[in-house]
Parts: sequence; structure tokens; C-alpha cells
Amino acid sequence: QMSNSSFITEFLLLAFAERRELQLLHFWLFLGIYLAALLGNGLIITTIACDHHLHIPMYFFLLNLSLLDLGSISTTVPKAMANSLWDTRAISYLGCAAQVFLFAALVGAEYSLLTIMAYNRYVAICQPLHYGTLLGSRACVRMAAAAW
Repeated sequence: QMSNSSFITEFLLLAFAERRELQLLHFWLFLGIYLAALLGNGLIITTIACDHHLHIPMYFFLLNLSLLDLGSISTTVPKAMANSLWDTRAISYLGCAAQVFLFAALVGAEYSLLTIMAYNRYVAICQPLHYGTLLGSRACVRMAAAAW
């Protein structure tokens, strides 16, 4: 006997446009935005990593924020570009679940890191004499690791 059951194997996405010309325009627009984000965040990461004068808490947190931004944009935009380029509208159930999970985790980590960066600026402005004690290199690494 066959049982009556159904399984979700994929989701159908709404297209940005029905016309092929607009789909290609969306692809090129997404590609430009994605490359600009990659270039901008890559420059920030490279500059901070290579210049030892920038190895201070503010730039350390900015480097982590750039890494998180790269992760969050790389989670969603490539699939949108592929859908526009190849005129597909399907995403697998596991692919969708992975994309939603990764995006939510990375955005949550970004919010945590932004909160830590606000605390960093608060201590620098309101408690400058305690800055070295409260935000030493070990404390910064621990806070950044907690955000991740």
C-alpha cells in the first residue's frame, strides 16, 4: 500500500520581472552591487590587516564588521543573480533553509558587533582613563568572538 504523504523539495520564487531584458538588467545591477561590496569590504580588510598602525580596537571591530558584511551579502545575492541570469525560479528546500539560517546568523552577529562598537566608542569618549583597562586586546578579541 502507498501512503498519502507529501514532501517539500523546493520553493518557487517570485521573479523580479517577466521580460528577459529586465531579468538581465537585474543580473547586471546585482552584479555591480555585489562587486562594489566585495571591493569595498576587501579594501577595508586588506588595509586594516596590512597597516600595523590600524591594529587598535576600533579598526579591529571594523575588520570584523567587514567580514560579516561579506558573509551576509554573499549568502543572498549570488542566488538572486543566478536566478536572474538563468531564468530559474526554484530553490531547494535545504538551500533555502541554509540561506535563511546563515543570513539570520550573520545579521545577528552584525548587530552584536555594532553594539560592541558602540560600547567601544562610549568607553573611549566617556571613560578615557579606563579605556586601556576595559578594552585591552584580549577583551576585544573575546567580545568579537562572542559576536561571531
